Formats: sequence, C-alpha cells, structure tokens
Amino acid sequence: MSKINAFKDTVKTIVLAGLFAIVFRTFLYEPFNIPSGSMMPNLLVGDYLFVSKFSYGFSKFSFPFSPPIIPERIFFTSPKAGDVVVFRLPIDNKTDYIKRIVGLPGDTVSLKNGILHINGSFVDRKKVGKRTFDRTVDGKIYKEISFLYIETLPNGRSYEIIERSDNEILDETKEFVVPADHYFALGDNRDNSNDSRRIVGFIPSENLIGKAQIIFYSHSGKAKIWEIWKWPITVRYMRLWKSIT
Repeated sequence: MSKINAFKDTVKTIVLAGLFAIVFRTFLYEPFNIPSGSMMPNLLVGDYLFVSKFSYGFSKFSFPFSPPIIPERIFFTSPKAGDVVVFRLPIDNKTDYIKRIVGLPGDTVSLKNGILHINGSFVDRKKVGKRTFDRTVDGKIYKEISFLYIETLPNGRSYEIIERSDNEILDETKEFVVPADHYFALGDNRDNSNDSRRIVGFIPSENLIGKAQIIFYSHSGKAKIWEIWKWPITVRYMRLWKSIT
C-alpha cells in the first residue's frame, strides 16, 4: 500500500469515527458531568453521567451548537414526575442544567415549610436521619450537616432529598401553575439549588435535552490533574455504573 493510500485510509477512519461520535452523542447518549452540589445526595460533584438523548424526542438543543433545523420538538414523549433531566436553561438557551421534574403541565406546585405540595396536597416526606456532606464554595470544600428525607411523589416515585432546615428562603413559595408544554423542576439539595423556584423558571419542552440514566465515572476531586499516582484513590468505585433514580 502506498503512503498516499495509507494516508487516505487514516483520514477516512478519523472522519468516520468523528461522524459516529456525533451521531451517538446527538441521537443516543451524551456524557455530562456534575459541577455543583444542587442534586445531592443523589448526584455529587465529580459524577459523570450518560444522558439518553432519545427519551423525550429531539429538538434543536439535541444537536451541537443548537442549529434551528428542527421546528420545536419531534418524536416527543413527555417526562414523568420524578425524572432527572438535563435541559437548556431557558433564560439564555446556552447553559446546561440538571434537575428533577416534579411538576407537569397543568400542575400547581408550591413549597410550604419546606414540604412540597402538588395540586393542593402535600407530598409524603419521611425523615431518614442526619448526614454530613461536602459542600464546595469557590473551590473550597466545607462540611455541612443536613437532614436526609425520602420524598415520594403522587405517582409513587421515591428518591432522597436533603434540607438544612425548613425555614430558609426557598422553603416557602407562592403557588406556581405550570403552563402547557412546560415543566417544573427542583434540585434534590433543596436549600442549595437554583431551580424552577428561582433563576430557572418553567422549562419549555423544547429545552429538554435528555434523561439522566447512569453514572459511569465518579471522583472526589481531591487530586490535582498532574498527581497521577493519586488518581486511583480519588475514584468513587461504589458509584461507578450506578443507575440514577
């Protein structure tokens, strides 16, 4: 084989691999990482996730650089209450966020004394105990004690949430009426989350990117990038390939 033919084959292989990666990320699964503690205790800073792009159909936000090649959304399947979703922040349509859907179109959602209410009824919340969590602020890690609860939505979906107390600013809200084709989402770390109570607002169905499915890698962040010898001890092995509930 000549050098020219070998070069052509190499270029062809690289192009095909690139096309496959684009198709895989656009239509099947895309990796995302968790940059903040707003979804603790279920998702931690340093978790890396696979998000299924096909769960709710496709919109322009399914594609790199969000080209306007799809009007609104196609092959749409509505999220269910309790789904952990990645979406494009409505106020800028650029930033990726991850939260848990608790309110569907037409629902009335509020928080009263820290307890979630949907359509006028309180959501069951069972206290499990206290836990100490690492909280990262401006790159520094602090220890924070929170109460751990299991919250169960009207459809039976259960998951853990944490609260410092039930008397903080986001523990008492007005009633939000979720518009058609929109969703209401909260962080599982209820006192440390920018979500539909503030900043995020209602999430249009068009802005949905996909459903968080599984943690494929996780690390504590306690090793510098050049400290290769420390990498193995920073991996959270118990979180690898953990399903997201």
